[in-house]
Amino acid sequence: MEAQRRNAATLNDVAKAAGVHPSTVSRALDPARHHLLSPETRTRVADVAESLGYQVNTLARSLRTGSTGLVGVVTPDLANPFIGQFLRGAEEVLRASGRMLLIAESHDDTETLSDVLQQLVTRRLDALIVTAARRGDEAGLTRAAAALPVVLAVRSLESGGLPTVVHDDRLGARLAAQHLAQLGHQRLAQIRGSDEISSFRERATGFAEFLARSNARDVSFAELAVEPSIDQGRVLAGHLLDLPAGERPTAIFAHNDLLAVGTLAAIAERRLRCPEDISVIGYNDTPLSAHLAPPLTTVHVPTEELGVRAGHLVTALLAGTDPQVDDPLRPELVVR
Repeated sequence: MEAQRRNAATLNDVAKAAGVHPSTVSRALDPARHHLLSPETRTRVADVAESLGYQVNTLARSLRTGSTGLVGVVTPDLANPFIGQFLRGAEEVLRASGRMLLIAESHDDTETLSDVLQQLVTRRLDALIVTAARRGDEAGLTRAAAALPVVLAVRSLESGGLPTVVHDDRLGARLAAQHLAQLGHQRLAQIRGSDEISSFRERATGFAEFLARSNARDVSFAELAVEPSIDQGRVLAGHLLDLPAGERPTAIFAHNDLLAVGTLAAIAERRLRCPEDISVIGYNDTPLSAHLAPPLTTVHVPTEELGVRAGHLVTALLAGTDPQVDDPLRPELVVR
């Protein structure tokens, strides 16, 4: 009976017990409006609501305000450890404005992304953050942006029509190539991600730009990774390592840490040693990179800060203000 009474508590019950008007209760329990009240009033109302077991009716609130308090995040691959850091930064900002994240996965497929976007739009989300954009996704993203605010993060589109936050991946790749050249390597190769993805295109461009100004030679294969995974890194690195000793690279730049882990596996399978026989550099500085054997030299990108920036862009768009899109975040080389 006591549980039923607590679950049945209404907003008017809370107002009566707290000695305030029902509209005050509504403001006090709404993260987007509780700043309108004094801290003392907010605390008193919250304590009374908790003691009565009052639960905010989010459906009713969304119908009244036009806001669900949900922001969708579409990621290409939830298994990639890189995405967790981004989500932490975005969640921190959006939680402060009373919003929650709803996360979906595109599997890096254009048709799947289009379906996911349509599903999220019909669920009346407040906004979307998309980290899965790739060449060919423009039409689906444009349709979604006509219905609700959309922010691109991690990856950009050449059309440039949506607010976007990214890392300076071209600079990051130049840092990697420069480090390998400074170690004395003359034959360098990169294991490239898909050309359909802007961040991988930028890394390929930055790598090539540095080599064009150096005495080192690019011995990369034209083949690209089908997906930026450990297995693809092992396969593509194997092709490079199976070249004759005088032709194979003495250093490899992998476009992300998962590809680099696969590269290390291919090196070990051939009874070669890293770094004695061949050097390897990854990208993203995911948590696993420091705990490999040997620890992985990689390019650190401030991924959590990128999530923070994406969260701030969303809050600005929802507030009706012009979003401030900053310059790409600068990466740093982490030598291990």
